[in-house]
Amino acid sequence: MSLIKFFVNQLEEEAVSTRKMLEIVPNDKYDWRPHPKSMTIRSLATHVAEIPGWISSVIINDVLDLVKTPYNPKVINNTNELLAFFDENVVNGKAQLVEKNEAKLESRWVMKNGDVVFMDLSKAEAIRHSFGQLIHHRAQLGVFLRLLDIPIPGVYGPSADEMGK
Repeated sequence: MSLIKFFVNQLEEEAVSTRKMLEIVPNDKYDWRPHPKSMTIRSLATHVAEIPGWISSVIINDVLDLVKTPYNPKVINNTNELLAFFDENVVNGKAQLVEKNEAKLESRWVMKNGDVVFMDLSKAEAIRHSFGQLIHHRAQLGVFLRLLDIPIPGVYGPSADEMGK
């Protein structure tokens, strides 16, 4: 199996679970945070929703320099906007996961802030890292929602809520 096909399968699988988690973000809790050092649900959910779009950016670009392209997250105000943003990023990520881009996966991708290099990976490694970030931050969102006593959907199997525990 090609890496492109593998990444398409991973994106499709993770998108289903991620969308289920994003669907339950309550509109009246976007500014809530569990701790002063934590992100708000708005920031965290927006970050989760944007990650599939990183795939497109990694394949198209060789460098992400935060000095030249500062991080300016989209402002999301409700769950309908959140889901639309997520769906758009899944489509954009998947659009670059085509066989003609297989050879690009061996080339380098660098994330830096001016002269400070944060990552220097192959594009394949950068995409795999993006999936790791998606899974990590989706789980973090699940903890935020659990703290609000919101039943959590299953991701890789049924959740305790779905099992009636």
